[in-house]
Amino acid sequence: MITHDANQAIGVFDSGLGGISVVRALINLLPQEHLIYFGDTARVPYGSKSEETVIRFSHQISSFLLEKNVKMIVVACNTASSVALESLQKHFNIPIVGVIDPGSRAAVKYAPHKRIGVIGTASTIRSGAYRSAIHDLDATIDVIDQSCPLLVPLVEEDWPHDQVVMSVLSYYLDRFAGNRPDSLILGCTHYPYLKSAIQEVIGADVRLVDSGEETAVEVKKLLEDLDLVNPDEGDPGKHMFYVSDFPQKFEETASRFLGRPLDNLFKVELEVLESYK
Repeated sequence: MITHDANQAIGVFDSGLGGISVVRALINLLPQEHLIYFGDTARVPYGSKSEETVIRFSHQISSFLLEKNVKMIVVACNTASSVALESLQKHFNIPIVGVIDPGSRAAVKYAPHKRIGVIGTASTIRSGAYRSAIHDLDATIDVIDQSCPLLVPLVEEDWPHDQVVMSVLSYYLDRFAGNRPDSLILGCTHYPYLKSAIQEVIGADVRLVDSGEETAVEVKKLLEDLDLVNPDEGDPGKHMFYVSDFPQKFEETASRFLGRPLDNLFKVELEVLESYK
């Protein structure tokens, strides 16, 4: 493993906006760490792409982040985590963490009756990545999953938690009515913004697992194990944001997701990104 400097930034990437929730979790847990985020907004969504394409995109972005001298990479995209993580870990000589394994480990820990629910985008549920990760930990666990395609646009449109949102959630979460899970994995980085509404619909007795928060915990532990924690305690980390396109309302929506203004936002031209291998 190449020696890295504890003062270097952590790189985070996603296919678009959703990974900002992982950035927020990292800032809350590791406020002194510098972060560099890349959102591949020109090529979102990844869920409809082939595995080969998602792996290629993930390698390009990881190469871009390595050029920025990051000490670790967090794959904040569920699709890229399920498809490209192993390839990235083999190819790049740097710690690389995905969102699926940390969320799965937490869900297993909170499942005394061995029942776990998973909600996610259609592509994430179709991939079976969470089911596989959970069964690698405990093959006897009953995994019930449900795709929730309407939730991402509701979050990005900042739809209020009104009867529309509650009806949509009730429709999707009815899947768990007959076999209530011990824990429910929020298997999309957009879903934490609906956490209170999801909890209200699913019931207080079901433990919600935020994969982004669990990933932040894993990152903290890994940094400590590798002696890479930024020692500048008390000084807030610097954060930079890169995108491959500026969609309408991107900055406004990303700032809302982050809970603060989005400073240091830059665009990377696609031809530059595609020059990386």
